[in-house]
Amino acid sequence: MTFKRPSGAGLAALAVGLFAATAAYADPTINKGDNAWMMTSTVLVLLMTIPGLALFYGGMVRSKNMLSVLMQVFYTTCIVMIIWALYGYSITFTGGSAYIGGFSKAFMSGITSDSMAATFSADVNISELIYFCFQMTFAAITPGLIVGAFAERTKFAAIALFIPLWVTLIYFPIAHMVWYWAGPDAIVAAAKAVAAATDAAAKTAAQAKLEEVMADAGQVFLWGALDFAGGTVVHINAGIAGLVGCLIIGKRTGYGKELMAPHSLTMTMIGASLLWVGWFGFNVGSNLEANGTAGMAMVNTFLATAAAAMAWMFAEWMTKGHPSLLGAASGAVAGLVAVTPACGYSGPMGALVLGLVAGVVCLFFCTVIKNALGYDDSLDVFGVHCVGGILGALATGILVNPALGGTGVMDYVAGKVGDYDLVTQMISQCKAVATTLVWSGVGSAILFKVVDVIVGLRVNVEVEREGLDVTEHTERAYNM
Repeated sequence: MTFKRPSGAGLAALAVGLFAATAAYADPTINKGDNAWMMTSTVLVLLMTIPGLALFYGGMVRSKNMLSVLMQVFYTTCIVMIIWALYGYSITFTGGSAYIGGFSKAFMSGITSDSMAATFSADVNISELIYFCFQMTFAAITPGLIVGAFAERTKFAAIALFIPLWVTLIYFPIAHMVWYWAGPDAIVAAAKAVAAATDAAAKTAAQAKLEEVMADAGQVFLWGALDFAGGTVVHINAGIAGLVGCLIIGKRTGYGKELMAPHSLTMTMIGASLLWVGWFGFNVGSNLEANGTAGMAMVNTFLATAAAAMAWMFAEWMTKGHPSLLGAASGAVAGLVAVTPACGYSGPMGALVLGLVAGVVCLFFCTVIKNALGYDDSLDVFGVHCVGGILGALATGILVNPALGGTGVMDYVAGKVGDYDLVTQMISQCKAVATTLVWSGVGSAILFKVVDVIVGLRVNVEVEREGLDVTEHTERAYNM
């Protein structure tokens, strides 16, 4: 489903990312309420990562590896923030090409307390420094998701090298392709210029400018694919990288033969709950404005998550004879993942149905498919994040349909919601999913091989059996 594009150039789909400075096209204002909400959202996304993701993952590994997981997630958060300031923001959210941005904002050049970033309403902006920080937390959590796939057997040196390479070569290009566009101010200004042109030459020039502005976007965005808060950029991207990593690194010693039960489901429950709370910053904050669409994203984040938790729990209860806390918590995360790309487009009932489906589908992949294929995805990064992300990305193309309670997609040139076309939109969604899978899957495989040659990926058997906390960090998570 996509919306028909006027004069071949058309529609600027409502998406998460945008081009920051738009003052050249209009005289926008900054809404202090939007600013306040976006600062709150940014802190909530940080809460998702540290301590949320760290505790969620840490509780699921054995006690001898708890601290190593905490360290890996904490390191990832810090190093990505530094890289984001040096060049990550620039190559993600500036023009250059359809596949990667440029270096005009490297080292935060030109980003001041006065510079502005567009929202999804013309002439309504937020402070660019806040937008910079908000997107920085997205960049930080994404590679943090990957480490759960090969937890308990990977060298910290390998993590330390892989993460900077991955965000630079995989995350930033995908984020640029999916989320970068000229913004509503530029599009509306160019469309007004076309309407105001009084002669053929002026109209031709104005139309050429409009088409130039419309073409100033990432490739996936130009296809018309929808990803409100990161189904492709975050979850499919990290999930497929995690699967590739666990296959290349290999299974944990004793996998399938020894008990590898979570050492603290209490920690996992705390982490899952913090993820859910923080996810409101992730999903609702991606609207960039504190308005009714943000409220819709909030409702959807509640309903899809609760539905997925219940679906996973009851499906597990029926198939295994018991409901588990780990299952309910995992289901909640699966629901959060699935609703992420759809949260600002779907109606509440659509999100609830999506959550129900996600809980069952992700459970199936984390049990039946994983056992059948025999890969050791330690913390089910692929089964929850990649599978849930794919499901959510494809479902977004259906649930955005206004006839199903969806919001539709705004055509800024026409000044109204565009016409819905299921086939066209689903083709766009499939192309976005396929692009992410190939780019991240192949690229991650190459990076893992490079890291293996330089520092080695895996610890030896003796180190693995003793535990990474002591051998890699000379510390213990618990001293009793």
